Amino acid sequence: MKECNSCGKCCIKYSNGQLAATEQEIEYWEIFRPEIAEYVSNKQIWASPKTGRLLQLCPWLKKEPGSAVYRCEIYNDRPDDCRDYPSNIAEMIRDECEMLEPADLVAHKQHRFRESR
Repeated sequence: MKECNSCGKCCIKYSNGQLAATEQEIEYWEIFRPEIAEYVSNKQIWASPKTGRLLQLCPWLKKEPGSAVYRCEIYNDRPDDCRDYPSNIAEMIRDECEMLEPADLVAHKQHRFRESR
C-alpha cells in the first residue's frame, strides 16, 4: 500500500452528513476548539453555523493552491471517523482510494476467496 497522497477523495466522499463525532469529541471541541464546535448542529457534524444545514463539503478540507493536494485544517483534532479511515481494503476499493496498489487488490481477492469456501 502506498502512502496517502492527500487526494481528498475520502474527505469529499464522506462529507454531507456521512461522518459522525462522539459526544466526547463534540464536548472537547466545545471547550477547547469552539471554532470546530460551531459546525455541529443537533450532534451532526459539518453543518452551517448560520443555518444548521449540513454542508456539502467538510469546512476543514482545503485544497492547496495550484495542486491536487488537500489538507485537513483540524488534522490533530479531527473526529475518529476521519482518524480511522480507511478501515479495510474493501472500503478503499469502493472509494477508489489512491493508496491501493495492484498487490493489495490481489491479496484482497485471495482473502475473499478463502472466506467463501
